[in-house]
Amino acid sequence: MECHSLMIAVFALLLVPHSVLARKPCNFPAVFNFGDSNSDTGGLSAVFGQAPPPNGMSYFHGPAGRYCDGRLVIDFIAQSLGLPYLSAYLNALGANFSHGANFATAGSTVRPQNRTLQQSGFSPISLDVQYNEFYDFRRRSQTVRNRLGGFFKPLLPKETSFGQALYTFDIGQNDLTSGYFANMTVEQVRDYIPQVLDQFSTIVKWVHSQGGRFFWIHNTGPVGCLPYVLDRMPVSPSDYDQYGCAIPFNDLAQTFNRGLKDAVVELRAALPDAALTYVDIYSLKYDLVSQHKKYGFEFPLRTCCGHGGKYNFNVKLGCAGKKRMNGKDVLIGKACEKPEVYVNWDGVHYTQAANKWIFNHIKTGAYSDPPIPLEMACHRA
Repeated sequence: MECHSLMIAVFALLLVPHSVLARKPCNFPAVFNFGDSNSDTGGLSAVFGQAPPPNGMSYFHGPAGRYCDGRLVIDFIAQSLGLPYLSAYLNALGANFSHGANFATAGSTVRPQNRTLQQSGFSPISLDVQYNEFYDFRRRSQTVRNRLGGFFKPLLPKETSFGQALYTFDIGQNDLTSGYFANMTVEQVRDYIPQVLDQFSTIVKWVHSQGGRFFWIHNTGPVGCLPYVLDRMPVSPSDYDQYGCAIPFNDLAQTFNRGLKDAVVELRAALPDAALTYVDIYSLKYDLVSQHKKYGFEFPLRTCCGHGGKYNFNVKLGCAGKKRMNGKDVLIGKACEKPEVYVNWDGVHYTQAANKWIFNHIKTGAYSDPPIPLEMACHRA
């Protein structure tokens, strides 16, 4: 695995324009993140209840607001830039926003949902709401920092940080799955993708209007390889690929990603003073599932934390799920003993080991357009 990673890193360096390599690495003083559960470090937990144990078991040794056994890709991004892990904007307890804030919440979509979390399973904190939170945070953080100072000052970002920060986006997966679970056909979901992408572009422009200049944008992963899609939305035998993933849903994700890449190109033209990096998360995640043994993983589609069935997943009794038996609540949705050999944590989210593997590849720039390493993402190619 180390040899393969080294080859990818070397190849990535060969692709980086010499004009970029000649420049100094960026010094991002902060990261502001927008997204869904793939990058939520505590937003949904702060509003709707903490992600229960065994979430957090592999690193935090207890619940830490993440739907994972440990760290997420955004955690590794912050760490690699020499910054603390991002506090969720919605988390009032123990938060430190001096080096950025995380507006992501699990279940979030780009387009606003017309149903409650209880009705749909998707968060009401869509991307436009996350932007509103950011807009308010940008203004009020400086008011509090300048007027009150004292205890608050070291916990809030400097004014200059907003123009020098890295703005990361990882959202879109739930816009696809929310359509599936609302009994829409693949064609119906495909038809509204342009609306989703228009909304995404609008939000990026709004962030730019508030001083954002450096954007790191993840595309969406192969949703057809996720146990919660495979279990809830079975397809005909001929619609599974050789690795057990559902082809129609992966094809739809690729349609979304092609549109997102085009949207980024258009944003570069509209925002010539901004540096926008498009990151191909899909290819990495699909490679991890399809070539899992090559990378040291044993289970590509079976969840580590769950209960029952082909994928160890049950939508009614998932990770940390309990069942009333003989007058007592008995834990049924238990975690596996070795999360480090599983790609999937709970049917929806990746394990810490998978997240770390993904980060180690995206940081080189080998899966980015332009092929710029993370530490150089403030430079335009």
